[in-house]
Amino acid sequence: MSAPYSASGNGIVQGSGPQYASVVPGVPLYEHNPIHGVTQPGTIQWLNPDAFISAVDPSTGACASGDSPKNCQFGNLGRNALRGPDFVWSDAYLTKWFQLTERLKLRVDGQFFNVFNHPNFGLPVLGYAGIPGKPSTQTGFGALSYPTSPPTGLLGVGLGGDSSPRMIAFQGRLEF
Repeated sequence: MSAPYSASGNGIVQGSGPQYASVVPGVPLYEHNPIHGVTQPGTIQWLNPDAFISAVDPSTGACASGDSPKNCQFGNLGRNALRGPDFVWSDAYLTKWFQLTERLKLRVDGQFFNVFNHPNFGLPVLGYAGIPGKPSTQTGFGALSYPTSPPTGLLGVGLGGDSSPRMIAFQGRLEF
């Protein structure tokens, strides 16, 4: 993504929304290894910042290729052109009935959310694409920086609890 900018009124002009970066031909889009000067502590690198060039130089705010209508254009990446990490979630629900007497039953339930305790991450940071080969303009770009939660869970949705770790709930019920 690039910042909004106008080349003397003749280039990129958009008050809101993203200005897409351009893809560098022949460079792989994804890089899952830390990159010195780009990957910040506590994050996981997902996109290759050298595969994208910002339409705007984030260090100067001017068009990356020069301040002219020819050079200062929207990038060629396009909307929804990249993929984020997979979302893996496994839940299990077990129930067992025990006949205690002719009229009394005991039901025991177990609910297991994220059984395998698989971490799931949100989409990569897509601030400024920067300039390929200049890590100072690419810091943090394309990194996975926060976990995300499923739409369902033991704590419900949006109730202030973190429902991304493994959670187990047991319940016993007498029925007569």
